[in-house]
Amino acid sequence: MIQASITKQLQGAHGAFTLHADFQLEQGEFVALYGPSGVGKTTLLRCLAGLEQAEQGSIKADNQVWLDCQARINLPTQQRRVGYMFQDYALFPNMTVRGNLEFALRKGANRHRVEELLEIMALGGLQHSKPATLSGGQKQRVALARTLASEPQLLLLDEPLSALDLETRSRLQDEILRLQQHFGITTVMVSHDVGEVYKLAKRVLVMEAGRVVQQGTPSEMFSQGQTSGKFRVTGEVLALEQMDVMFALTVLVGNQIVRVVAMSDEATALSPGDRVMLVSKAFNPMVIKLD
Repeated sequence: MIQASITKQLQGAHGAFTLHADFQLEQGEFVALYGPSGVGKTTLLRCLAGLEQAEQGSIKADNQVWLDCQARINLPTQQRRVGYMFQDYALFPNMTVRGNLEFALRKGANRHRVEELLEIMALGGLQHSKPATLSGGQKQRVALARTLASEPQLLLLDEPLSALDLETRSRLQDEILRLQQHFGITTVMVSHDVGEVYKLAKRVLVMEAGRVVQQGTPSEMFSQGQTSGKFRVTGEVLALEQMDVMFALTVLVGNQIVRVVAMSDEATALSPGDRVMLVSKAFNPMVIKLD
């Protein structure tokens, strides 16, 4: 179990605010930090990793104290057994895939860990390649493998898949979930993608202005209260076709094409390229134009 209570002053787009988070993580749990940009999610990850120091508070992992501001204890990142996966891969360009993994091994660790990761992540054929020759998805797989090579007690994921296309992103989500369950690693992920949170996390901490304002399962956080019992998705209008008194709208939602029926008063204000929200309640769809 990891117990954390962190307080730190931050400067946001709308002025100064205080990050104050008090929570605990069960062994093997997958938790998502969700909320708008600039509320302290990444700073919270960096404090857990020891890359930034809280001004007040403590972090305890099982029986080891990582941080105790009052007692002036602040273990460096190398002693916290934390794996941090960044958005920009952060691979060493002069090293091969195998070299990147071997560099991440803990001192005195069994080198079999590298062989295991190369096998279970199907990287054997790329082990002698350098990062410059890899695709974005391959680089992220190597970055994930390198993060796991250090045998972390806590895995921190800071929107690592946000720059990838939908198909690659979906495959890597499956990979992350499979590996997290295989190794049983306690994991905290920052994500703005509701679908990704649903797919990966068992618990969501919703943050606003530096504080955890809600927490629960993804279903509880995204299906109750926030949607008023309605199904909602946003997309882009591709085409409109008049059908007697109604219109058929072709809307791009993610990478899927959706055709819906709209009343004339809804459709007359729309043009191809407009962003819309599709709302359905009791099988009665509505189309709402977004500014």
